[in-house]
Amino acid sequence: MIVIMGASGATGGATLRSLAALGAPSRALGRDPARLAASLDERTLARTSVLPVEASDPASLRTAFRGARRLLLTMANGPQQVQYELNAIEAAVDCGVEHVVKVSAPAAEPNSPVGVSRGHHLIEERLRSSGITTTVLRPYAFMQKLLLLAPGIAAAGVVHGALGQARCNYVDARDIGDAAAEVLTRPEPAGGAVPLTGGRAYSYPELTALLGELLGRPVRYLDLSPSELHAHLVDRAGMPHWLATHVVEIQQLATVREETPDDAFRRLTGRAPRTLEAFLAENLHRFR
Repeated sequence: MIVIMGASGATGGATLRSLAALGAPSRALGRDPARLAASLDERTLARTSVLPVEASDPASLRTAFRGARRLLLTMANGPQQVQYELNAIEAAVDCGVEHVVKVSAPAAEPNSPVGVSRGHHLIEERLRSSGITTTVLRPYAFMQKLLLLAPGIAAAGVVHGALGQARCNYVDARDIGDAAAEVLTRPEPAGGAVPLTGGRAYSYPELTALLGELLGRPVRYLDLSPSELHAHLVDRAGMPHWLATHVVEIQQLATVREETPDDAFRRLTGRAPRTLEAFLAENLHRFR
């Protein structure tokens, strides 16, 4: 049995759909099982059992993991993520889970300038010491997160950031789901780390030029200082402070570490990743 911890998120949901397409049964865990079940299409729901779980409750996790042999760990970033995922690892050890696929970050290092990435490092360290075979997926920026820019583009044709001319790798969450499903369903799981990117890295000026071309009207990029971007995200976009800090940190990391595409996704799945152009065209109504 394959268990998905974080099934209500973008990567968890994408993995459930990919597993269903492969005909693999899975167990989806969530705080609100009725809402989670309602978010699944008919084919996915037919292959998925949905169970309630409280990530803060070890007993709840052990009940949910009973009989599972493979686990996808893909919980949302946030102040409680480290503790929740560590709880899940302890339950996985207790229940005899044999393979964990952990969705992590590219810069999961003890001294990473990105706080969330330091948390991923702690989780990975616990997995390494657990004795469980572990595959770490390292996706870069989700294309789906670009939809957060849609209100500003629709209202004023402006994108705010602190990236300068730095380029970012973008990957479609559906490709992360396909990669996770591929790893989870292999007969003989192998550990290791897999970077996940799209086929091309884009700067914000290039991104806004592409959006302008698709929309048929100008879209401009307003480059801010890190402190100005943080204030904008909190005061104008309504982000909590921790999330605004995370956004600023990952943008600043991209300015000092060049991001270039990796072909690991193609090697893993045998196909090219989805393109940013296709994703934006698919969601263009959101930006109008």
